[in-house]
Amino acid sequence: MKSFGASKEFLLDKDQEWEEVGAGVKRKIMGYDDKIMLVKVDFATGGIGYKHEHYHSQVTYVVSGSFDFTIGEETTTVKGGDSVYIPPNVLHGAICTEAGVLIDVFSPIREDFME
Repeated sequence: MKSFGASKEFLLDKDQEWEEVGAGVKRKIMGYDDKIMLVKVDFATGGIGYKHEHYHSQVTYVVSGSFDFTIGEETTTVKGGDSVYIPPNVLHGAICTEAGVLIDVFSPIREDFME
């Protein structure tokens, strides 16, 4: 596995650039080392996190908004204050039904986000 080192200790939101990752979806990497990564994801209403899977463990905290989240065969509506755990190699995705923000934590780092 390639090493990416670590982010700065303090990452101020105003200093981090948004990256467009799809229609109505953008993200900011808010801290990482090779073992863990935190990503802030902003969704407009109707934004889609298309179904995908990866070998990383993931925990997502819903800061605001409403999302129809699918993990494996189960779909549940999650809202501000809720969280989800996504095991490695499980197909998952989300559809934003009310504009909002997610905080994704991955272990290990999502190398594909660093390219």
